[in-house]
Amino acid sequence: MDLSSDEEEGQTFVEVVSKKYCPDNFPYCRSQGMEVVVLPSPPGSPVKDRLNLPSVLVLNDCGISKAGNRAEVATFCAHVVELDLSYNQLKDWEEIGTIVSNIPHLDFLNLSMNPLSGVELEPCLAEVFCRVRRLVLINTNVTWDTVHTLTRHTPELEELFLCLNHYEAVQESETPCASLRLLQITDNRLQEWAEVRKLGPMYPGLDTLVLANNGLMSLDDSQDMLECRFPNLRSINLNNSGLNKWEDIERLNFFPKLKEVKAKSIPLLENYSNQQRRSFIVAQLPRVSVLNGSLVADEEREDAERFFIRHYQDRPEEELPRRYHVLVSKYGKLAPLAEVDMSPRSTRVDVRWGDRVEAVSLRPEQTVAELKKMLKALVQLPPSGMRLFYIGREACSVLVPQEMKYPCRALHSYGIRDGDEILMVPKIKARCRSSDI
Repeated sequence: MDLSSDEEEGQTFVEVVSKKYCPDNFPYCRSQGMEVVVLPSPPGSPVKDRLNLPSVLVLNDCGISKAGNRAEVATFCAHVVELDLSYNQLKDWEEIGTIVSNIPHLDFLNLSMNPLSGVELEPCLAEVFCRVRRLVLINTNVTWDTVHTLTRHTPELEELFLCLNHYEAVQESETPCASLRLLQITDNRLQEWAEVRKLGPMYPGLDTLVLANNGLMSLDDSQDMLECRFPNLRSINLNNSGLNKWEDIERLNFFPKLKEVKAKSIPLLENYSNQQRRSFIVAQLPRVSVLNGSLVADEEREDAERFFIRHYQDRPEEELPRRYHVLVSKYGKLAPLAEVDMSPRSTRVDVRWGDRVEAVSLRPEQTVAELKKMLKALVQLPPSGMRLFYIGREACSVLVPQEMKYPCRALHSYGIRDGDEILMVPKIKARCRSSDI
């Protein structure tokens, strides 16, 4: 239900719930595929009949500034698990606490875009957040003192979002939050690793650290320090950072459990092609299995490592990175690649989807990602909605279809020949997770 700006100003949580989920305005039911709970209204409630409330309660941009009657919050929200209060006018932690304290099963809380700048949270009020496992504080400008007060009183907190809060530094906490697994702190102003390294002891169980869009200039730390401060880090996002030295990429090897890296749009790689960028990073990070969201296959890793050797092997000794010597001991010195005819070639295959078959010309040097883009108009699906399977003409009677799952893999690596077949199967959509925010 759309509310006018006059109606939205200064509304309470209870008033908005009553209006939005009144059966006359929100008549959804289970038969329409939406999980709802039908509740009798509390005595004296603005709604005299009943309320239809989902367990995932979305009240964003409703002009909420206060909680309203505690008893009504408790009655309305006894079954609520997720609560989105983003883009409201909540600027008093006591009002927020009144809402949260009366939602006994609250797991996810989104307070993004509420004006909480300079509003400190008293420890006595923070106890009501103890059940929250996922907390979103994007663009609230909450202070580090408030963040630390919250984490001290949320013993099961697993995910914390602190994006767009204008942080230039990290204020250390004396009390670690051992339960935290994911910290997203994108779009702040953290440029010095000396600030970022403080996050390690504060969140010793950290699995995923998203630092994109911070302008971070380096990862200037020793191996011992990175191993000690980030013992459990499995994934790091450095997109749009200011990294400009290969040594910073090499230092990623010092995180003992690191398996996933994102490092797009960094100055270090701007003078290389997309394929060269990927090959350089894959070659220098032998334990990383996912780069920029794509799996690194064994075949791709070997190609990248050989590319790395050939790139450096004619350089002076003083210019050779440490990784070069490790790879030479593995593969030896490599002969230069033979000159090949790079003029455009094409292979004609049948693309099958549903009951339709269409003959399509492919270039062997195309990647799987490029092929999906090319097929977009033909099959009327976005690339992200496709699964492709290669079926060789000569082998189809004895081999199962081979899924073309690696976006950066070239088509020629599948041995595609004229007359072969590519099967397109629509991808089944999965429910979004809070970590995708």
